[in-house]
Amino acid sequence: MNISRPAWALFLAALGLTSARGAGADLPWTTYEAETMHTTGSVLGPKYQPYCVETESSGERCVRLSAGEFVGFSAAADANALVVRYSVPDADQGGGLSAELTLQVDGAVVRTLPLTSRYSHLYGKYPFTNDPRAGAHRNFYDEVRVSGLKIAKGSVVRLEKTATGAPTCVVDLVDLESVRPPRPAPVNALSLVDFGGIGDGRADATEALRTCIAAAAKARRPVWVPPGRYVLTGDINVPSGVTIAGAGMWYSTFVGDPALYNRPDRRVRFRLAGDHIVLADFAIIGRLDYRNDNEPNDGLVCQGCSNSVIARIWVEHTKVGLWAYNGDHLRVEGCRFRDTIADGVNLCVGTIATVIENCTARGTGDDCFAIWPSPSDQGFAEAHRPGGNVIRDCTGQLPFLANGGALYGGAGNRIEDCRFTDITAGCGILISSTFPTSDPALKIDNNFSGTTVVRGCELLRCGGYDHDWAWRGALQICLDRRSISGLAISDVTIADSLSDGFSVVAPGAAKGEGTLTNTRLENVTVTKVGLGTTSPSGGLWIRDDASGALVAENCHFSTVHNDSKSFKIETR
Repeated sequence: MNISRPAWALFLAALGLTSARGAGADLPWTTYEAETMHTTGSVLGPKYQPYCVETESSGERCVRLSAGEFVGFSAAADANALVVRYSVPDADQGGGLSAELTLQVDGAVVRTLPLTSRYSHLYGKYPFTNDPRAGAHRNFYDEVRVSGLKIAKGSVVRLEKTATGAPTCVVDLVDLESVRPPRPAPVNALSLVDFGGIGDGRADATEALRTCIAAAAKARRPVWVPPGRYVLTGDINVPSGVTIAGAGMWYSTFVGDPALYNRPDRRVRFRLAGDHIVLADFAIIGRLDYRNDNEPNDGLVCQGCSNSVIARIWVEHTKVGLWAYNGDHLRVEGCRFRDTIADGVNLCVGTIATVIENCTARGTGDDCFAIWPSPSDQGFAEAHRPGGNVIRDCTGQLPFLANGGALYGGAGNRIEDCRFTDITAGCGILISSTFPTSDPALKIDNNFSGTTVVRGCELLRCGGYDHDWAWRGALQICLDRRSISGLAISDVTIADSLSDGFSVVAPGAAKGEGTLTNTRLENVTVTKVGLGTTSPSGGLWIRDDASGALVAENCHFSTVHNDSKSFKIETR
């Protein structure tokens, strides 16, 4: 199940896809941190403890603005689009408040940006509530995006809080981007508009899109989504051989109806089932403001989807960005997952030989990118061991729960050349047997097998306070339901960890599942640990419940603490 770039080269070139190089995604925007801007507001942070807005901020710092206060900076390059990551306080009883920022360029007001906290602020223990009385406050941030701007290199960009709405707001960062012109319609495509779809953000386009897809499948022609905002109020089932292409993630957008979003069957959900499906170049903006794991996922759901591509899709305010199960050879390229209630991407159950590449996840409510071969509903994959999946050249930032990249089992899965920053509620990378992967009654065992690889990754300001597990290491191996064997971790740099740098813990030791074997670290470097806790255990820490061994070659740890009499560290 080896996956190589050359095997996809011609297919990706035909779709206009490119591969990133180095650690992390190839970001087409420039980020400006609020705390580095000129401001009349109050700079907050850094803080590293849970349940505060600073800890959920990039670099653990942000700026609070009252009416008339502003942040401003000079643009380093031309731009025509902008994203502001912000936080507006919640209403006393929950439900959110509104606020406004004026966007000024070189002294002229060019836009008023509406802000809301309707889709942020959760409380209490997992799976959370919207009631502030539950305490344990999290999910402070949301984002607003604006296009069609004219910002020249050197222009002064200023965001000023108006007197409208909430008395304060917090600005974390601003992204400026030069967005390319809209993509043209694919050759011989069927236009959604010709089937009655109206992109005015008000008319319901659900039946028009369904009819267009059915006609496209029959005629073997692509579906074209012209620029506009199309309201969807029900499932969009995408069968084999269908391509749905938009003008770009900044131009063609599917949005949910807030009045119907309390009903799981009336949300924005693209369900892919079949072979050779392509989705490309549009956005999905949901309206979900609570978490209920008994409800199905919205966003992108791949059910037994094979040999298919999802490219340059922006997903926001859904339960998950993409949930894939029982499929193979799916490729997800150049997508952005923002402010989801749960995972950015989860390759679940029987997912095989799937690549997530050059994608970003920010502000997710669970793992940014995860691989979890759950034994449930394994379907066609029963005869094939789930695995061979790759998370490559991706960037994960600022989830308000869980981890940047997470591997929970499977055969030979990999995380390569990724960058995880400000993971303050968990690990930058977690390798764990916490979640179930086996069902003896069904004769399914999807525990770690073969060689699981982590290589070429950067972890910056990770290893925060997990609300159920206390402090996590920036990179942690957690031996829980099962022991783990066959890990190869190389060329990883870990810096400014909130807690430990690299840790091995074994809560499963009490039931005989606390052993790590056949594990090798090579060229792993940890510098500066303990930003958030006064008693970090070390750059490399083996907890007293772990057993087994690891080999460390050419590794550099700030400190090493092996608290286990049953664990051996062999250095070379």
